[in-house]
Amino acid sequence: MIEILKCDTNDVTLLASLAKEIWSQHFLPIIGQEQVTYMLEHFQNEEAMTRQMEEENYTYFKIIDGQPIGYIAIVFKEGEDAFLSKFYLKESARGQGYGRFALKFIELLAREKGSTGIWLTCNKDNELTIAKYKKMGFEIFEEAVNDIGNGFVMDDYYMRKDIIRKA
Repeated sequence: MIEILKCDTNDVTLLASLAKEIWSQHFLPIIGQEQVTYMLEHFQNEEAMTRQMEEENYTYFKIIDGQPIGYIAIVFKEGEDAFLSKFYLKESARGQGYGRFALKFIELLAREKGSTGIWLTCNKDNELTIAKYKKMGFEIFEEAVNDIGNGFVMDDYYMRKDIIRKA
């Protein structure tokens, strides 16, 4: 049975382990080993995740189906779009409906928190993921290239989905 459970700082070791596995599988052909290593060392590690939880208002969730298969990180602001910062599944869990299940969870939670929509960033070369987001109702609303240090950039589409708030 799939579960999506809220994390706290006690979960950062698991989350960082998932990040290393997922990023090494999925992003190597998209951004290469050097940038994957840089991103894991600077943005997807225990220290960064702890800081995001404690200081930057990120809410992390682990996705479990008997064992951890992925994770999510969201930033909620009342009356604004929720920022889906991280939404990653292990390769073995992709294409089995977990992403759709997790997105429904995210949408329900965003409504409860008073969000008007959900937005995210996705690498422009991550074509399969972009297609999946579009199929789930997201639309590209902006392109951006952001310097993340050490000569690396994030060359992304910004995508958004309206969510209907229930009265």
